[in-house]
Amino acid sequence: MHDKTTSTEPVVLIEDLHLTLDSVAGPVNILRGLDLLVEGGETVSIVGPSGSGKTSLMMVIAGIERQTKGRVVVAGADLGAMGEDALALYRRDSVGIVFQSFHLVPAMTALENVAIPLEFARRDDADKRSREALISVSLEHRLTHYPDQLSGGEQQRVAIARAFVNKPRIILADEPTGNLDSKTGVELMAVFSRLHHEGNTIVLITHESDVASHAHRIISLRDGLVADDMMNQPVRVFD
Repeated sequence: MHDKTTSTEPVVLIEDLHLTLDSVAGPVNILRGLDLLVEGGETVSIVGPSGSGKTSLMMVIAGIERQTKGRVVVAGADLGAMGEDALALYRRDSVGIVFQSFHLVPAMTALENVAIPLEFARRDDADKRSREALISVSLEHRLTHYPDQLSGGEQQRVAIARAFVNKPRIILADEPTGNLDSKTGVELMAVFSRLHHEGNTIVLITHESDVASHAHRIISLRDGLVADDMMNQPVRVFD
């Protein structure tokens, strides 16, 4: 995985974050002055009721949604000061994203899906690294299979492999077990556990308390603000 050099610089530094989006009923204040600090190597679960701002926060950290106000620095990059081209490079090089609905390209094999960020980066070892990533999530027998030939858990493993194959500074996962049965969800969390032990920084968005309990730190959002930030003793993984 990525080089685990010691640094005092946090991977995520957010100060007074506001996000206001337009709707048919008028402007909606989603994030209302949120502060957040995530150190390198931390695994953080972000929880909260529907509408609390969990996914919106992830979208801002990913550089997909632009903040209305406030400071957002991720992996040393000040996102508010970056243009669209710079943000695209930031997303390619610094962030790995895992979505609930997998977001795999149907016409591409598992191997080709994982290689996407490497191909964008014009890496000449894209095939080799993609194979290694899929092998590391126990999908060596599914390299040439298409998404519709894979189970939900297998598709999510492909999505996770794609998220970490480019050695990003941070992995963001939005409800990664939401479309999976409980047994498959536990197996998937074991994959995140391994990524954590390899030194990756992980921010996990979830509404499931048992999934959140796997992290060392649990942050609760309410009404677009941090309502609670506590250290946690993981029950099964991330320990």
